[in-house]
Amino acid sequence: MPRILAVDLGKRRIGLAVSDELGITAQGLETLERKNMRTDLAILARLIEEKGVGMVLLGNPVNMSGAEGRQSAWAREFAGALSRRAGVEVKLWDERLTSVEAGRVLRQSGASIAKRAAAVDRLSAVILLQSYLDSVA
Repeated sequence: MPRILAVDLGKRRIGLAVSDELGITAQGLETLERKNMRTDLAILARLIEEKGVGMVLLGNPVNMSGAEGRQSAWAREFAGALSRRAGVEVKLWDERLTSVEAGRVLRQSGASIAKRAAAVDRLSAVILLQSYLDSVA
């Protein structure tokens, strides 16, 4: 079964998570520091190939009302570019509150502020992917 790669796209960092081979659980991957569109797409395409990814789940930052804003349009553009570059389906998935939930979990864990800042993107991608996996189970 092809794996799913979750991408939490930010302006400075990209949080990443990948499903297990059975499509049941999400595991966080190292956060990618953004460089530029071309470099980011190349790194993601290589990761997609290495991990045997058949679909990418890209966080869609819709407004709390559910309406799409400027950030959502940017995510849609990135999704199209990644799909063309990597040759896989890129599905947009509502990411409302994933960063909030990730921050809450990290605060409850007792992690320092510096460790929370370093882990929030990865955990956001894990939460995003796990919500998708749970919805299709």
